[in-house]
Amino acid sequence: MTNPEPETAAAPAPKRRVYQRAPKLDALLADATERARHGVLEIAPADQVGRHVSAVAEGERLVVHRFEAQVPGYGGWQWFASVARAPRSKHVTVCEVGLLPSGESLLAPDWVPWAERVRPEEAAEAQEAEAAEAQAEGETAEAGTEGDAAGSSSDGSAGIAVPPAEDASDETSDAAVVSEEGPEAPEDGSGDGPEVPEHGSVSAAGEPDGAADAAETADAAPEANG
Repeated sequence: MTNPEPETAAAPAPKRRVYQRAPKLDALLADATERARHGVLEIAPADQVGRHVSAVAEGERLVVHRFEAQVPGYGGWQWFASVARAPRSKHVTVCEVGLLPSGESLLAPDWVPWAERVRPEEAAEAQEAEAAEAQAEGETAEAGTEGDAAGSSSDGSAGIAVPPAEDASDETSDAAVVSEEGPEAPEDGSGDGPEVPEHGSVSAAGEPDGAADAAETADAAPEANG
């Protein structure tokens, strides 16, 4: 009995290389230099359009002409005008015009995201500054809360001002003075007068009350006998 041969994996088919043939420079479009210049002069002053630099085929029956750009601040830049024509036609059409940089132009560096531009030490410093600012804000808020609590405890639980208590010692001293001086008799005499001892009281005539009563009794006695 023979062992079956192991199946071999199928080898991937080789990829076909696609050769792109460079577009052929159209002779009619390559000679249309003046037509391309007139297209550029529609957007640029004549003194800023310099000599013809090149004519490059960008596609079938499509050619781009370039001219020197004498624009202040744009050293090395070039004006361009793309021209094309329909099949079996000799009419040249200007498709697009504009300003492009060349290999000698001064260009800005490629844009880099902020996270990649910041160095690690700069990121650490920024984090420390944010932490210090947050701590300062927290201390300020805490101090303000303590000040409010102290004000409410001194002026009342609800923060309402309480009038100062009257001094009772002044009223007590005034009452003591009045009691020592005694009650004042009213001017019309209708009130009670000062207290007089029961014994040895003096009448309005200056005699004791008992002597006055004895004299009245003696005067009335002879009248009764007579």
